[in-house]
Amino acid sequence: MPQESDGNVLVGRRRFHLIACRVLWREINYYSAQSPHDINVTYLEQGLHNTPDRLRATVQEQIDRTADGRFDAILLGYGLCSNGIVGIRVPSIPLVVPRAHDCITFLLGSKERYREHFDSHPGTYWFSPGWIDCSDMPGPDRIEKTFRDYCEKYGEENARYLMERMEDWYRKYDRVAYVDLGFGETSRYKEFARWCAKGLGWNYEELRGDPTLFQRFLEGCWDKEDFLMVAPGGEIAGDYNSPTIIRAK
Repeated sequence: MPQESDGNVLVGRRRFHLIACRVLWREINYYSAQSPHDINVTYLEQGLHNTPDRLRATVQEQIDRTADGRFDAILLGYGLCSNGIVGIRVPSIPLVVPRAHDCITFLLGSKERYREHFDSHPGTYWFSPGWIDCSDMPGPDRIEKTFRDYCEKYGEENARYLMERMEDWYRKYDRVAYVDLGFGETSRYKEFARWCAKGLGWNYEELRGDPTLFQRFLEGCWDKEDFLMVAPGGEIAGDYNSPTIIRAK
């Protein structure tokens, strides 16, 4: 039975503006389509977490553009992300952000499951459809391309030296974990992740993702344990010694 309506607007329906990293675009598009609310989405380029000050400035600019009365809340589709969201200020409408270290928490469904995997498998490199779409993932292709680029820029001898230094970075990892949320045709993504793992000599594992965090985030079910709600005039701060990860000040 449809909800009661007031004119053309469904009772209880709200308007949200979601600002998110593009690596989550497939999942957000899929689950936002199932939300009862009207969600406007702005995706930002992948890789901003590598320069946290740039991430902070870019997100802040988008938030400031949104504070014009069109929306009931701003949703931030980022985790702590190298402290890139610390210091973000909230102007005239509330902001909601999941308590997460990074985007992998979204895919796994909770900060607790993320912590469990981080502690038990510290050498994991995470793969997902969005990451494969938006990023140059580690694998044979990336190694070959990087070597060619180095040769063109620095000459072959220097390129070989730089590749040796890159191998030091690769040795920090020993596992590819592909997170599957169970929708869409993903066989080509899994095949690619498996091929990357084999080419690097890493183990390969597929993990079942959990859509719970996505669903509650996009449906407006924001409990304090898993979501930080920042009131107008507030600011996001890190809460590094607490499992809550972030807080408002």
